Amino acid sequence: MEKSQWSKFKLRVNVQKEASTAYACWTNAEALESWFLRKAIFKDSAGNVRAANETVQEGDTYEWYWHGYPDSVVEKGTVLKANGSNMFCFTFSKGCPVTISVYSEEGETIVELVESDLPTDETTKLQHFVGDSKGWIFYLTNLKSVLEGGIDLRNKKLNLVNVITA
Repeated sequence: MEKSQWSKFKLRVNVQKEASTAYACWTNAEALESWFLRKAIFKDSAGNVRAANETVQEGDTYEWYWHGYPDSVVEKGTVLKANGSNMFCFTFSKGCPVTISVYSEEGETIVELVESDLPTDETTKLQHFVGDSKGWIFYLTNLKSVLEGGIDLRNKKLNLVNVITA
């Protein structure tokens, strides 16, 4: 694989929900906790914690915590873009941008995730290209499951480790 091919990946999932519903799943703590995170904390540019159901804005910062992991495992980042309808972008692992686009294709709502600017050195490319994409594949699948059937596939037991659902 050419080095530049390791610097980003794109994943797409179709969901049988309105685009506005799929977009909203990314843009407040309460929604993210319904399919993705154990706990999400967003702060505005002044450092004030947003209410769980308050829509995040460009420039907000976040702390994210997952089921199946202790509080010492936290992702911190910044919301780069939140246009209110179809694009949400945030920094993620190693500060790499993740862009969520929601659009219609063939009568379906598509949620597309692109993680870019990934490190391409041998030491970290597998962790970020393979590791991050593996995690995102599960969580996009869980988003589809929660939106379409209400079934949350996440492992919520801290002591149950090495499963693909956490």
